[in-house]
Amino acid sequence: MPADLHTHSTFSDGTDSPEELVRLAAAAGLTTIALTDHDNVDGIEQAAEAGRGVGVEVIPGIEFTTENSRAELHILGYFIDYRSEPLLAVLQKVQHGRVKRIDKIVQKLNKLGVDIEPSDVFSISGEKAPGRPHVARALIKRGAVGSFKEAFDRYLDWRAPAYVPHYKLAPIEAIKLIKEAGGIPVFAHPAISNCDDLVPKLVEAGLRGLEVYYPGYYRDMIDHYLALAKKHDLLVTGGTDFHGEGSGREIKLGDLTVPDELVDKLKNEHLRGN
Repeated sequence: MPADLHTHSTFSDGTDSPEELVRLAAAAGLTTIALTDHDNVDGIEQAAEAGRGVGVEVIPGIEFTTENSRAELHILGYFIDYRSEPLLAVLQKVQHGRVKRIDKIVQKLNKLGVDIEPSDVFSISGEKAPGRPHVARALIKRGAVGSFKEAFDRYLDWRAPAYVPHYKLAPIEAIKLIKEAGGIPVFAHPAISNCDDLVPKLVEAGLRGLEVYYPGYYRDMIDHYLALAKKHDLLVTGGTDFHGEGSGREIKLGDLTVPDELVDKLKNEHLRGN
């Protein structure tokens, strides 16, 4: 009964609708997935309803993009109350910042001689959780670049000329918001952020887990984060960070799964907290 605890749909920067995502999960033999769209919870009900029809349990989740003075950190939230008014109020502010960011990125691209409009991006992303992957898809569609890699290398990477930061929560703010919404905060793909020394402060703020199993992690990295999770009495999670087979990423649902034991521990933590 394998699970994938990190997936995205068209409600953020995935290429599959929540219903399509669930169907792909069922076809891959998954029995549980967590829908963890970036700064967005709008696809959860659709995914859960589709899951009931095919025997796939959908854990309501979210992935917050946060930042401190050193790096960008992503914080996953599991079993959140996605109808929580304080949560939705913050998400509205974050989503507004994302939209404004697209306008600024497009302005920079125009100055670089790239013929693109914000509407080209929003026609792909909608206007709640647009991000750089949507800009990349718009650039490919326009013929300005030939691939995601080219789009990021030439224009969208944080060192590239069209990069624009966007409004982000601080990691501790995201953790507290997830907890207030009844959820379980987990540090996503920590090796990417390379901020292991911050884990004690995050734990103090309420962090309850580490994403230990992630595409591209070598055995020594997994062992390192298993030891770190044990040291701080943290839950262990994992997932593909699936964005769709047409997303420019090679990973597929089913390529990386976590066992029932880890899912059960996550569920038990939720039950104890509620």
